Amino acid sequence: MDFLHAIILGVVEGLTEFLPVSSTGHMILTSELLGLEQTNTLKCFEVVIQLGSILAVVFMFFDKLRQDINLWIKLAVGFAPTAAIGFLLYKHIKALFNPSTVAYMLIIGGIVFIAIELLRRKKPMQNEVATLDDISFKQAFIVGFSQCFAMIPGTSRSGATIIAGLLCGLSRKVAAEFSFLLAIPTMFAATFYDAYKNIDIFKENLNHAFIFLLGGAVAFVVALLAVKLFIKFVSKFDYIPFGIYRIAVGLLFLICIL
Repeated sequence: MDFLHAIILGVVEGLTEFLPVSSTGHMILTSELLGLEQTNTLKCFEVVIQLGSILAVVFMFFDKLRQDINLWIKLAVGFAPTAAIGFLLYKHIKALFNPSTVAYMLIIGGIVFIAIELLRRKKPMQNEVATLDDISFKQAFIVGFSQCFAMIPGTSRSGATIIAGLLCGLSRKVAAEFSFLLAIPTMFAATFYDAYKNIDIFKENLNHAFIFLLGGAVAFVVALLAVKLFIKFVSKFDYIPFGIYRIAVGLLFLICIL
């Protein structure tokens, strides 16, 4: 992997981290297109550069995070199940980092998104939660627990949490915003734990550190723009286009790799 690969993957990460399409899945598929083998170094890179995207959310929601202790408690409640299960299943999760798993999970997630949105059209939710302050601790826990399913590449962390949020009665906008914020403790923990487990990568070759930093910096800049556009989109439209996109990309890659 060289600096150009890092930039390309950084752009992909920044664009997809907060969209319900699986950023890790897209990086794995992009790596496949670039001819990069899923080595331990690349797998670590695909996790660590997500920190750049998360810092973009911290930057955008800084005032809210600085002033709202209650929100931090809800994020901690949501983060707890993911932390426990992620720690226990770390080795098994990394074994799933392959294009076929991503393709199947993209398709399954796309079908779920479309089904939920069609159900909401038929039976609109009553009294949707319209602000972050109105999210209950029970809703925070359920949304947080859904992140556990996103440990399977291609599922999408934001996709799983947004779906859970919608099912819990959150509005599309609030479900998206809480998903973004829940990524802060989740991805900080995942990034530093993965970096710690693979510290030898940086000891063996200092150049890897510069490649990781470059990918993270690109992801930060691109994510700033992507988050703003995504929030505007879900304030007016539903998630069916993302469901269709997931199915199309999943099928395309199944055709290519089979």
